[in-house]
Amino acid sequence: QVQLVESGGGSVQPGGSLRLSCVASGRVFSIRVMGWYRQAPGKQRELVATITVGGTTNYGDSVKGRFTISRPNALNTVYLQMNSLKPEDTAVYYCSADGLEAGVGINRYWGQGTQVTVSS
Repeated sequence: QVQLVESGGGSVQPGGSLRLSCVASGRVFSIRVMGWYRQAPGKQRELVATITVGGTTNYGDSVKGRFTISRPNALNTVYLQMNSLKPEDTAVYYCSADGLEAGVGINRYWGQGTQVTVSS
């Protein structure tokens, strides 16, 4: 099992910045990919960004060039730097971790979510 705890959400004006953090505990050695997803009211959860243990990143089209995902110790912490925030970035942001379990395959774990509100 992997447990994820997010922090760093809050309210910001359009054009502002926030940094989200996610710390994993438990079977962190099994984690192959960590990432961020978001869900706005009435909408489906969507990809924000992911990063592999090797450092390969992938971004959703709506955040490319504005958000940066990083994983400084390649093990149990992931950050999401969000710049040039827009009102449409308002959502609950969820940290995710894909853990490779022998004989089972990939398990995706989720954090509890942190609210990001962009409003003037």
